[in-house]
Amino acid sequence: MDAIFKRISVRKYESRPVEPEKVERLLRAAMAAPSARNQQPWEFYVVTDRETIRELAGCSPYASFLPEAPLAIVPCYRKEGLTAPSYAEIDMSIATENLLLEAADLGLGACWMGIAPVRERMDAVNAVLGNPDGLEAFALVSCGYPAEERPQQDRYEESRIHWIPEKK
Repeated sequence: MDAIFKRISVRKYESRPVEPEKVERLLRAAMAAPSARNQQPWEFYVVTDRETIRELAGCSPYASFLPEAPLAIVPCYRKEGLTAPSYAEIDMSIATENLLLEAADLGLGACWMGIAPVRERMDAVNAVLGNPDGLEAFALVSCGYPAEERPQQDRYEESRIHWIPEKK
């Protein structure tokens, strides 16, 4: 799976929109994620409205570049009816990573901006989206065609691997 080794956090985008079929592929990839007890807590907002994207950028000190993106995806999670609620944010992390990998595979760029578990950021995003009670903002993901190109950093560090050999 080559996308794992080419995915980078993209913060500069071309102005052209992302085709609807590619957006659907991103969301299908996200929803293909495993989840605790198959609870699938996810809901996704797909935002192309420029003003809403600007408002979302104001919800995090790390989202100043978001208005450059033609597309923002906001992964959210339900709090009600879950069989393993304490794993919802873990499930959302896996779904978001799947989305990022699919973006790289489709020739798109994306960047994950953390919202959860910081309550003020979650509340701010919930307010912008008008989320109903029981639906929590998890992250902001900018997406579009990258206006920058760079190689992925090699983060492999052998010193962080600890082998436990078979006992004889």
